Amino acid sequence: MLAFAMSCGTVQAEAPVLDAALRGQLVDTLRQHLTDYYVFPEVAVRINAALRARQRDGGYDGITDAKVFANVLTADLHTFGQDKHLRVTASDTLLPHNTATSPEQQDEMRRQMAARGYGVARVETLAGNVGYLDLQGFFRLKDAAPAIAEAMTRLVDSDALIFDMRSNGGGDPAGVAFLSSYLFDQRTHLNDLYWREGKRTEQFWTDTGVPGKRYGQHKPVYVLTGPRTFSGAEEFSYNLQQLKRATLVGETTGGGANPGRMRELGPHFAVFIPNGRAINPISKSNWEGIGVTPDIGVPASEALEKAHQLALERLAAARASLRQGAKPGN
Repeated sequence: MLAFAMSCGTVQAEAPVLDAALRGQLVDTLRQHLTDYYVFPEVAVRINAALRARQRDGGYDGITDAKVFANVLTADLHTFGQDKHLRVTASDTLLPHNTATSPEQQDEMRRQMAARGYGVARVETLAGNVGYLDLQGFFRLKDAAPAIAEAMTRLVDSDALIFDMRSNGGGDPAGVAFLSSYLFDQRTHLNDLYWREGKRTEQFWTDTGVPGKRYGQHKPVYVLTGPRTFSGAEEFSYNLQQLKRATLVGETTGGGANPGRMRELGPHFAVFIPNGRAINPISKSNWEGIGVTPDIGVPASEALEKAHQLALERLAAARASLRQGAKPGN
């Protein structure tokens, strides 16, 4: 959820020398950003104290490689905060989120999204009229909506449908709601996002006006999950599971439920800080730190085969029931 990132061009600049002064400046700025923006202020206090103690004890002394330093800080954030969205990044060039996005960079981002099919990696009808959509990211909805709509149009007459989220790292929560809208016949409450700024709650519902024909809410749906299923892809899986609209097949997901954005630490450094948290309207909770547990646990590599088998068995049972009900005297 807003965790899906892509490069859109960089600005060339000489990388700084990572000395004690710069390391101290970066840690101080990181601590300030956590104080100002992190969704859980009380957790930010705990993380900041641990970072300061690590700094005071010389835990960062001698690190001169920028990417190593970023990785060490990320590991500490995960240890101290138990939030997998928290991460520090470093680059030899100026990171694009540290500069104003130029028209050229916006064009490059659009080209990259288009080259990746706006997340739509594979659309296929499997044996037995079982539809299959491999979606590897929820790209920005205003760009990705036509590709998602086209994929769902191709699959709408399937008797069962499999969504593959095993390589989906998340993205735009509006995209999650848009795709989900094809699976319900009436407006349905999917998820809420609480934002620290303004202490406001944003609700996400299915859309009653999606392009094309709906798949509907009565035919079987399966969602494939694995350790690389993260953030928005976890929300999609969790929402459908809570609403009893899909059967999840595979392995437990990554465990990132707190949306946020990148913030500058320095010309070559940035940090992703969650400033919100997901609140499911049914469970009143989310999957942060624990992941989404599938209904049918199998190795992620075997999830597609298993889901296809389950779909075929369910469809065969439904057909048998119909034949039984059509017998004279019944």
